Amino acid sequence: MKKTTFSKWKPENYIDKPADIVAHLQAALAENDADFLLRTIGAIARSKGMTELARKLNLNRESLYRSFGEKGNPSFLPVVNMLDALGIGLRFEYKKSA
Repeated sequence: MKKTTFSKWKPENYIDKPADIVAHLQAALAENDADFLLRTIGAIARSKGMTELARKLNLNRESLYRSFGEKGNPSFLPVVNMLDALGIGLRFEYKKSA
């Protein structure tokens, strides 16, 4: 019998279109979990290439991997800068329940 092996699922291998990026971010935001949202941004960044993003942000690639990795915890400004480098804008709106 042939042995089946599995590898860890990496979302960055499946995020390539702008609609995919937006869908992943919206789903992550809906989870209301800041860590999950940061990991999702990291996956999107990896899908686009950390080396190029590091160049755009004038940072080294390793610090981006650390900031947006499993144990990363960047402050708000690096998150906004990363989103901007990815071509993603933030939009705020009032909730109907507010």
